[in-house]
Amino acid sequence: MDTHADLRLSDLLAALSVATDLGMGQQPEKAIRSCLLATGLGRALGLPDEEVHDVYFASLLRHLGCTATASLEARLFGGDELASRRAAEPADFGNRREMLAFTLGMGRGSGPRRALVLGRAVAGDVLHGREIVASVCEAGAMLAGRLGLGQRVADAISQQFERWDGKGGPHGLAKEEITLPARVSEVATQALMFHQAGGADAAMSMLRDRAGSWFDPSVAEAFQRYGEGLLRANDAVDPWQAVLEAEPAPVHRIRAGELDRVARCFADMVDLKSAYTLGHSTRTAELAEVAGREVGLDDPAIVDLRRAALLHDLGRAGVSSGIWDKQGALTRSEQEQVRLHPYHTERILACSPVLAPLGRIAGLHHERLDGSGYHHGLAAAAIPLPARVLAAADTFQSLTQNRPHRAARSPAQAAERLADDARAGRLDTDCARAVIAAAGQEPTLVRGTWPSGLSDREVEVLRLAARGLSNREIAQTLVISRRTAEHHLQHVYAKIGTSTRAAAALFAMEHDLLRE
Repeated sequence: MDTHADLRLSDLLAALSVATDLGMGQQPEKAIRSCLLATGLGRALGLPDEEVHDVYFASLLRHLGCTATASLEARLFGGDELASRRAAEPADFGNRREMLAFTLGMGRGSGPRRALVLGRAVAGDVLHGREIVASVCEAGAMLAGRLGLGQRVADAISQQFERWDGKGGPHGLAKEEITLPARVSEVATQALMFHQAGGADAAMSMLRDRAGSWFDPSVAEAFQRYGEGLLRANDAVDPWQAVLEAEPAPVHRIRAGELDRVARCFADMVDLKSAYTLGHSTRTAELAEVAGREVGLDDPAIVDLRRAALLHDLGRAGVSSGIWDKQGALTRSEQEQVRLHPYHTERILACSPVLAPLGRIAGLHHERLDGSGYHHGLAAAAIPLPARVLAAADTFQSLTQNRPHRAARSPAQAAERLADDARAGRLDTDCARAVIAAAGQEPTLVRGTWPSGLSDREVEVLRLAARGLSNREIAQTLVISRRTAEHHLQHVYAKIGTSTRAAAALFAMEHDLLRE
C-alpha cells in the first residue's frame, strides 16, 4: 500500500463499525443503516453540512465504547451481556412498564439466575447503572478523539444516553444542553430498531409516545413527516455503497500511513472487553513485526502483518464476556462460540477493500500447521507465512497474560511452550524461533517521566485498576490502606483527565503503561 495515498476514513469506519454491532448483540449493518437514517434526517431538518458531518460519524460510531463494561454487564445480567443489550437498547428506562417488561425478560427461566437478575433489578442497581453509562460514554468519546473526528462528534457520542427530560446520563443534561447531533442520532437509531422489528407504523407510534420525554419533540416531529420515505429508502439501498455516498463534503480522508492509528484505536477497543486482554493486540503486533523481519518478510508485508495483528481479535466483540471471563471449563457450545471469533474478524475486515487483505491474515491466527486449528481448519500448505508469524506471536503474548483459568506464564515458560508447539508440528519452527527471539531482545522499559505527570506509585495503581482490581484489592496488593489506594486512584483520574476505570484502561493502553 502506498503510504502517501489518501484513504476514505468512512470506508474504514463503516467496516469496523460491524465490531460494535456484534458487541451490542445486534446484526451486522445496524450501525451503517442507523447512520444512513440519521444523516437523511439531518438533511431533512436543513442542517448545514458541518452538523450533518457530526450526525454521520456520531451515529456510525455510536457504540464505540461498548466494550468498556462488557464484563460488568455479563456479571450483572446472567452471564450474557449481548443478550441483555439486545433487550435493553430499545427499552425506555424512563417508563416503569417498559422497565418491568425488560426486567422480567432478563429474568426468564428459573432458579438462581432468575433470582439473581430480578433481585438486582428490583434493587435498581443504581450505582452499577451509573457506572455503565459513564464508562461507555467516556470510553467512546476518548476513542472518537483518537480517530481525529473532532470534539463535537466526541461530545455527541458521550451524550448518547441523555434524555430530553433530563432523566438520562451520565450528566443529566436536558433539552438544548444535549447536542443536536446526539438528539438526531437517538431518534434515528430507535426508529430503525422499531422499524426492523415491527415496520414503519411501530416506529412512528414509538416516536409519538417518547417525544418530549426521551426525544427532542421537534426532531421526533420531523421524523413523523419525513421518516416513512427515509425508511423505505433505507430498506431499498445497498447500505455499504449508500453510506459512502451519504458522507457530507468534504469527505474525511487520511494518509495511508495513518491506518496504524485507526487500527490501534480498534485494537484497544476490543482489548478493553476484558481485564485479561488489556494491551494484548498491541503487544502481539510488536512481536509480529520484529519476528516478521527475522523470517525475511519485505517491508509491505511487514506493514500488513503489523496491522493485521492489531486487528486480529476484533471478532472477540461478538462473543459474550461471560464466556471470555469464565474461570471453569467451557461447554461445547461455548467452545464453538470462541472458535467463531477469527471468523468474525475476517468478515468484519472483508467489508472494506482496504482492510480485506488484512483480514486474510488476521482471520488465520488460530490456524495450525497440522490442521488442528480454527476456524478454517487449514493445514500447512494453505497458511501463508505472515499468518504463521501472527499465530506464534498471538500464542506467546496470550501465554504471558493472565487468563481466567490460569495464571500468566513467564517469558521463559511461554518460549518453551512455543518450542513444544513447533516440535509437535502445530506452529512454524522458524516463526516460533523468531517470536521467541523478538521477545527476548526486548529492552527493559526505561522512562525519564511518566505521562501526565504520574508518579511511579500512581502508575502501579493505574495498572491494577485497569485490570479490574477493586480499591480494597489494590490496597492489599500494594500493602497500603484502602483510603490511600482511593486517594491514589483519584489523583490518577485527575491527572489523566478521566473519571472511569474503562477510560483509565484506555489511557494506560494508549501510553503503553501496562508492561511491568
